[in-house]
Amino acid sequence: MARLVVVSNRVADPSQAVAGGLAVALGDALHATGGLWFGWSGAIAEGGAPGEGALHVQQAGNVTLATVDLCEQDHAGYYLGYSNSVLWPVFHYRLDLARFDAGYIGAYRRVNQLFARQLMTQLLPDDIIWVHDYHLIPLAAELRAMGCTQRIGFFLHIPLPPQPVLAAIPQHEWLMRALFAYDLVGFQTEADLLHFSRYVQAEAGAEDLGQHRFRAFSRTVQAGAFPIGIDVDEFAALTHAKSAIDMYKHMKHEYGRRKLLLGVERLDYSKGLPQRLRAFQALLKKYPENLRSATLIQVASPSREDMGTYTDLLQELEGLCGAINGDFGELDWMPIRFMHRNVARECLPGLYRVARVALVTPLRDGMNLVAKEFIAAQDPADPGVLVLSRFAGAAAQLKEALLVNPYDTDGTADAIQRALQMPLQERQARHQKLLENIRTQDVHWWRKKFLQALGEAGRT
Repeated sequence: MARLVVVSNRVADPSQAVAGGLAVALGDALHATGGLWFGWSGAIAEGGAPGEGALHVQQAGNVTLATVDLCEQDHAGYYLGYSNSVLWPVFHYRLDLARFDAGYIGAYRRVNQLFARQLMTQLLPDDIIWVHDYHLIPLAAELRAMGCTQRIGFFLHIPLPPQPVLAAIPQHEWLMRALFAYDLVGFQTEADLLHFSRYVQAEAGAEDLGQHRFRAFSRTVQAGAFPIGIDVDEFAALTHAKSAIDMYKHMKHEYGRRKLLLGVERLDYSKGLPQRLRAFQALLKKYPENLRSATLIQVASPSREDMGTYTDLLQELEGLCGAINGDFGELDWMPIRFMHRNVARECLPGLYRVARVALVTPLRDGMNLVAKEFIAAQDPADPGVLVLSRFAGAAAQLKEALLVNPYDTDGTADAIQRALQMPLQERQARHQKLLENIRTQDVHWWRKKFLQALGEAGRT
C-alpha cells in the first residue's frame, strides 16, 4: 500500500489534542493510515539565511513528523507577507486589506523551494503526496522541477474567489500555472470549483475536457469539490469526558437563568465578529424580552497578533462590547462576555452543549468546522440551534440551520430571535437532519473521497 505524505504549513502530533480546523482533520487522516507529515516547525532560526532551514524528523506512533525551520526574513515574507497579507485577504474577497508588496513573492517561492528540497530527501517512489492550503500552492511545481514523479494532490481549505477578484493578484497567472503541476486540485464547495473552472478557461485558455478536467500549460489537472468534515463520533464522545462535563456543569451553574448564545472562532476579519455583535445589539433593541435573559459568550482566540489589521479588529470588538454592555447591562447581568484567549479543545464540547444558540456568521469561510462541532456536541433530546452564515462553505451542506446574511443586521437579529423561540420539536427535527449530514460526510469520507479521486486522476 502506498504511503501517504501530507504537507501543510504547520505540523501537529496526531496523537495530541489540537485546536480544531485543518490540524484536527489531517491528524485524523494520518492517524488512520500512517505516513509522513511535513511542514514548518513553527521555529524561527536566529541568524538563519534566506532559503535555508534545518530539517527535524521524529516519530509519533505510526506517523513520521518532518519539519523545517525558517529564518526571520523568510517567515516575514512567506507567512506574514504573501500568505497572509496577499492570498488570505484576496481569497476572502477583501482586496481592500491586501498588501501587494513586491518583495513578498520572492520569499513565498523561496520557502516553497526549501520545502520541496527537504521533502525530496524523505520521499519514497510510491508515495502519494497530499499538499494543503494557500501557503503551498507552488509546491508541486517546485517538486516537479526537481524530478518528482509521484502523484500529488492539492486541497484548498479557504474559499477560491471569482475570476475578477483572483485576477487582482499581480502574480495570479503564475499561481494558477502552478496548480496545473498537481494531478488533483480539491475545493470545499461547488461554488469554489465553478470559480476555478471559469478562471482557468478565461485567464489561462484551458481546454475543458469534461468532468472537471482541464488542460493548459501542457498539463491536465482534475478538479473537484470535497467538503471537509469532522470525526463526529470522536467529538460526540468528548462531550462525555470529564473536562467537557465539568465545563457544562459550571456553565449551567453560572448561567442557569440565562439563555446562552455562543460564538467560537479565531480573531479574524473574515469571521464577521463586529457584524455579529451589532446583530446581537439589534436583538436587544428589537426584542426587549431578551434583556436580563440572553447572554452572548464570544470566544475570539488570538490569531496573527503581530499584524496591525488584527490589532485594529480587537480594539473595535472591545469597543463594541463595552458600548453594548454599558447601554444594556445591569449589576447582575452583562449581555456579552468577550474572551480573547484560547479555550481548551477538550472543554469545547461542554461549552457547545450548554448553548441555546450557536452563532457561526463569517463574512466568508471555506467551510467552518465549528458549525459541525456544535451539531455533534448537542443533546438530541434538547438540542441548540445553529445560526449560520450563508457565506460559510458549510451552508451548502447544513441547510437545516437558520441561514443568515451577516451583512443584514436586522435580518440576523430576527433569525437569532427565531432560534431563541424555536419549539423543541422543530429543534429536534432540524438537529436530526444536520447530524445525519455531518455523519455521512465526515472526515473519514473526506479523506477517502479525495484520495480515491487522486488515485484515479489521469497522468498527462
